[in-house]
Amino acid sequence: MTKIVKRGYVPTDEKEFNEKSILKLQKAGQDLYYLLNRGYNIKSSSVFVGNHYLLSERQRLALARAISPKDSISDRKAKEIKGDLNDTIVNIDGFNTIITLEVALSNSPLLKCMDETIRDLAGLRGTYRIIDKTEIAITLIGKMLEKNKVRKAIFYLDSPVSNSGRLKEKILELLNRFNFDLQVENINNVDATLEKLDNVITSDAIIIDKCKSWINLNKKIIDKNIKNYSYIDLSLLNTLYN
Repeated sequence: MTKIVKRGYVPTDEKEFNEKSILKLQKAGQDLYYLLNRGYNIKSSSVFVGNHYLLSERQRLALARAISPKDSISDRKAKEIKGDLNDTIVNIDGFNTIITLEVALSNSPLLKCMDETIRDLAGLRGTYRIIDKTEIAITLIGKMLEKNKVRKAIFYLDSPVSNSGRLKEKILELLNRFNFDLQVENINNVDATLEKLDNVITSDAIIIDKCKSWINLNKKIIDKNIKNYSYIDLSLLNTLYN
């Protein structure tokens, strides 16, 4: 029997992200957004806001991942590809994309972010293992790529991360049957590679800020296929302080 694993779940989540805590997070997010728009950097301002609201480390991580200054949001949206992907080559941030879907399938907390991405709180930290949600996540990616008629999908996996080789084999095994060309690359520095490319599938803010263009594929997959996922909504704070 396959062990059921809740990717990205921490027992304290029920307290740290209950209704009352989310209201506090939204207030803290407003303050962080205000500071970022006035030139304060994310590290110092998130520490200041986190201390003021007595936030836990996980709550602070949620804010740092979800809140972005107005100019960054505008720049990201300008580079986002929302139209036809027919006959394109897409470059996929493998761990980033798969793990977020595993978290969604686990009904663990996700973040609806200000730049309209969906991010997780799982944290890779150099270790990864295949779980009972992995095959479903990979298959959902394949179905969405095929539906969008991409010509080729190139997955990039960080080779220093544990089990990256096994994940490569799993992606090849599951997606070879789909109607697009497939390539999986295990390399040392995925971020540095993707930052130079276009048609990048990721929710990583640093990559999005530097790459030529990007595709918000996980949001499309989750909205269409995973209806009742758990999320913390910090997406609408940009209606304030503009």
